[in-house]
Amino acid sequence: MPTTSHLPGRWALRMQTPIGSIEAEMTFTQHDDGFTGQATGRGETVSLHDVRTAAHQDGEQVTWTQTITKPLRLKLVFDVVVAGDELHGHSRAGRLPKSTVTGHRIPS
Repeated sequence: MPTTSHLPGRWALRMQTPIGSIEAEMTFTQHDDGFTGQATGRGETVSLHDVRTAAHQDGEQVTWTQTITKPLRLKLVFDVVVAGDELHGHSRAGRLPKSTVTGHRIPS
C-alpha cells in the first residue's frame, strides 16, 4: 500500500453499461491496515470489499468488489486508475461485457 494515497474521499462515478449509464457515489477511507469504502446509488448503499491500491504508470491503480441488488443482484469487480482528482477504468459483472468507468473527486 502506498504511504500517500490519492484515493481517500468521495467520488462521483459513471458506468457506461449495456443497459445505459449508471451513476454512483463512492466513499473511500484509509486505515492503518488498508482501505474500506461504500457505494451509494440506485436507492441502495453497499460496502466495498477487497479495496486494494498499487502504483501505476499513470497514477494509482485501485481494485475492489461490491455486490448490488438493484436493478439486478450482481457482483461487480472494479479496476480503475486514479490520477489526481479523476479516475478511469472498467467494471465487470460476471460474464457480462466490461463497462467503462469514469469519475471525479467530489470536493469536501
